[in-house]
Amino acid sequence: MQHADVVDSDVEEATEAEVVAVPAEEAARMRKRSGLYPSVLYLCSTYNIWSRRVPVTKLGRLVKDGKIKSMEEIYLFSLPVKEFQIVDFFLPKLKDEVMKIMPVQKQTRAGQRTRFKAFVAIGDSDGHVGLGVKCAKEVATAIRGAIILAKLSVIPVRRGYWGAALGEPHTVPSKVSGKVGSVMCRLIPAPRGTGIVAAPASKRLLQLAGVEDCYTQSKGSTATMGNFLKATFAAITKTYAFLTPDLWREIPVSKVPYDEHSAHLQLTAGKKGY
Repeated sequence: MQHADVVDSDVEEATEAEVVAVPAEEAARMRKRSGLYPSVLYLCSTYNIWSRRVPVTKLGRLVKDGKIKSMEEIYLFSLPVKEFQIVDFFLPKLKDEVMKIMPVQKQTRAGQRTRFKAFVAIGDSDGHVGLGVKCAKEVATAIRGAIILAKLSVIPVRRGYWGAALGEPHTVPSKVSGKVGSVMCRLIPAPRGTGIVAAPASKRLLQLAGVEDCYTQSKGSTATMGNFLKATFAAITKTYAFLTPDLWREIPVSKVPYDEHSAHLQLTAGKKGY
């Protein structure tokens, strides 16, 4: 479920003079990739936004200059991602879905203050998934913020086999579980063709992660959608935390990108967009 009414803050700050029309071929390609409407594509021209944007972090500068080639290189060194444009650059096929919007209230001297809390799941159905939660006075602002936080929380998903290692990995590599509040969600490997046996919320999260077959077990107050989603996301996160024998091989240690490209970072230090 794509949201055509959600526009990045960078686009909102652009003036009419800065926005350029998207060629027909480029618009068709971008709409096929993202599912956005032409009016939004007119504003969200990928090459327009990236050509004038100045990264504000070292990681963003390395990505824009082509020194870092993939998200896997970022995950390898556990580098914190502070700019969601980095995720957009490496994972253009991400799709977002609003899982729940709920009103929350706070008692003040003037009365009750109502805000809206949005839960957004994001993934490319091919090994990357994220979950974002944002509270704001308006629904659109909450959704926009949750999408950005979901992109910043994108994690790699390890997939494996139920039996023989034939074909592409299709299920979770082992039994994993996650617990948030009173909700516990357990993921169990399933044979090929089983599908995802889960509640609608956790099923959609697993689909966005790229898991095709999986059994699930849940306990606690699963009616609390927020904790249920967080518990499922915590379980998916643990797929790479379980050290199986095939990961015991020695991997040559390389330099952290910040050290490897320190000279380049010093040369481009004056171009920061603070």
